[in-house]
Formats: sequence, C-alpha cells, structure tokens
Amino acid sequence: MHGLGKSLIAMGLVIALVGVVLTFAGKVPWLGRLPGDIYIKRHNFTFYFPLATSIIVSIIISFILWLLRK
Repeated sequence: MHGLGKSLIAMGLVIALVGVVLTFAGKVPWLGRLPGDIYIKRHNFTFYFPLATSIIVSIIISFILWLLRK
C-alpha cells in the first residue's frame, strides 16, 4: 500500500502542476504562436495545430521528468 500512496501523491502533484500551467499559459505571449504552428483559415473552416508549441512543451516536460528521476 505504501507504493500506491506515493503514486497517488505523485499523480496529484502532476494534476496540480498541469492546472498551474494552464492557468498561466495565456500570459506567455509566444505560446501557441510559434513559426512551426499550423494555422489554416478558409471561408467556413479553420484548422489550428500547434506543432512547434507541442514539441517544445514535450521537451520541457521530458526534461522535468528526467530531473525528477535522478
């Protein structure tokens, strides 16, 4: 049961961290507007895929997790 408790605490911290990031993500001016983000707008259709933003966020999260494992 000790391992389950640690896992639940870790998941709670991750959820709290994601909440903080989502709260302050709108205050970062470049987030979602990077040169590699795909944005297509037609008459009645808009497609947006933040490719470069997703890659950068993935790298940052991977680095944080790598630091936590050490």
